[in-house]
Amino acid sequence: MDPETQKSIDQSKHLLKQISEDSSVPRNIRRAANEAIAVLENETDSPAVRAQNAISILDEPSQDPNCPNHARTKIWHVSSLLEPIRD
Repeated sequence: MDPETQKSIDQSKHLLKQISEDSSVPRNIRRAANEAIAVLENETDSPAVRAQNAISILDEPSQDPNCPNHARTKIWHVSSLLEPIRD
């Protein structure tokens, strides 16, 4: 994996960890953040597959009306970090 891809994945995991540890964020959104972290850490899949799976997991929480604006912004940032990752 090239360093730029690894950096994007690491930044994404850091942002998702912030969401998952924020008690002001609803539980279902924190759970989705933890699922996305697990997907990004799964070394058996290629980086592109991991990135797309994480984006897919985060799609629904980003549209949840109960999602606080600061968490939604972080989710969108994570998606923008992961979008360009290709095999």
